[in-house]
Amino acid sequence: MSESLITGNKSYADVTADILRPLLHKPGRLWYLGMILSLGGLAFGLIATYNTLFYGIGDWGLDRTIGWGWAITNFVWWIGIGHAGTFISAILLLFEQRWRNSINRAAEAMTIIAILCAAFFPVIHMGRVFLGFFIFPYFNTRNLWVNFNSPLLWDVFAISTYFIVSLLFWYTGLIPDLALLAEKVKRKTSRLIYRKLSINWTGSSRNWYNHGLLTWIMAGIATPLVISVHSIVSMDFATSIVPGWHSTIFPPYFVAGAIFSGFAMVQTLLIITRKMLHLEDYITRRHFENMNKIILVTGLIVAAAYFSEIILAFYSGDEFEIYAILNRMTGPYAPYFWVMLCCNVLIPQLLWVKKLRRSLTFAFFASILINVGMWLERYVIVVASLHRDHLPSAWSVFHPTLTDIGLLVGSFGFFFAVFLLFVRIFPIISIYEVKHLIHENKNHAI
Repeated sequence: MSESLITGNKSYADVTADILRPLLHKPGRLWYLGMILSLGGLAFGLIATYNTLFYGIGDWGLDRTIGWGWAITNFVWWIGIGHAGTFISAILLLFEQRWRNSINRAAEAMTIIAILCAAFFPVIHMGRVFLGFFIFPYFNTRNLWVNFNSPLLWDVFAISTYFIVSLLFWYTGLIPDLALLAEKVKRKTSRLIYRKLSINWTGSSRNWYNHGLLTWIMAGIATPLVISVHSIVSMDFATSIVPGWHSTIFPPYFVAGAIFSGFAMVQTLLIITRKMLHLEDYITRRHFENMNKIILVTGLIVAAAYFSEIILAFYSGDEFEIYAILNRMTGPYAPYFWVMLCCNVLIPQLLWVKKLRRSLTFAFFASILINVGMWLERYVIVVASLHRDHLPSAWSVFHPTLTDIGLLVGSFGFFFAVFLLFVRIFPIISIYEVKHLIHENKNHAI
C-alpha cells in the first residue's frame, strides 16, 4: 500500500469502521464546540438579516457612490470558495489523480454549502426580496422579458446550473456509501432513510458500471463549469466602464483566484476535520502537499494577474485607470491592498520549501491568511474602484455597519454549522473509493 496516500495496514473492514465511526457514535467535544460557535454566528447573521429586511439595505454602509459593498464582496468570495470542490472532484477525476479519493467528498460538500452562502447575498441585496422572481427568464403579465444582455442575469444561469450539477455529482458519489450505511445503522428509521436515498443500491456489476459511467459523464459536464461560472461572475465588473474594472484579464484572473481560495478553504476544513474525526490515516500529509502545489501554481497566476493589471493600466495611458491603480496603492484603502499582496503573493511563495508544504501547522495558518487576502482582494476591487467617482463632490469612504458585519459572520456560521451536520449524517470520506485505492495498491504489490 502507498504510504503517501493511506498510512497503516488497513483492511476493508478497518476502512468501513474508521470512516463510519463519526456517524455511529456520539461526537466529541471539538464537534460540540464548533457547532456552538457556528450557531452563535448564525444567530448573529439572522438578526442582521431581519434588520436588512425590516429597514432595507439603507441599514448597510452603502451610499450613492458606493452602491456595492460587503454584500457583493461576500458573494464573489463565496463563489470562489465553491470552485475547489468541483475542481477536485471533476477535473482530478478525469486526470485519474488518486490522491483526490480521501478529500473529494469534503470538497464537494463545501462547494454546495458555499454556493448557498453566495446566493444569499445578491438576493438580499435586491432590497425587496419578495420581487426576486423577476430575475428568472419568464414572460410576465407586463409583457416584459429580463435583459438577456446583462451579466447579472447570466449569473443566475451559471450559479444555478453549477449548483444543480455539483449537487447531483455529490449525490451520485454518495450512493454506494449510503447503501453500506443503511446496513450499519441500528435505528430502523435511519436505515429506511439511507436505503431510500441509496435508490435500493444492490452492488451488482450493472450498478457499478452505470455508476462509473454516470460519474465520468457528470465530471465531463462539471469541468467546463469551473471555468464558466467565475468567468461570468467577473463579467459583472469587466463589462462596465468603471476604472479598475474595465479589463479583459478579469475572467482568467477570477478563475485562478477562485481555485486558489477554494483550495485554501478545503485545507482549513480538512485539517479541522482530520483532527476532530481522527482521520489521520486517510487524510495524510501527502494530500496537503499536493493541494499546496496547486495553491502555489494558482498563487503565481494570481500574482501575475496583479502585476499585469498594473502594467496594462499604465500602458493604456488612460488617466482614470492609472489613478484607480495609484489610489489603491496610496489612497484610503492602501492598507487593505498591501495586506492583500502579502497574503496572496508573498505567503504562497513559502510553499516552494518542501518542509513547509508538508507542515500542517503552516498549511492551516497559511490557508486562513490566503482566504483573508482573497476576501480583501474582492473588497479592494469592489469598494476601492467605486469610492472615487469622476467628481470630487461624490467621493466617499465605505464604513461597514454592524448589519454588514452580522451578515458576513452569519454566512460563516451557516457554512460551518451545515458542514458539521454533514459530517454527522454522511461519510466525510468516500469509502468505496478508498477501498478501490487499497485494492489497486495490493495488486501493484503482487
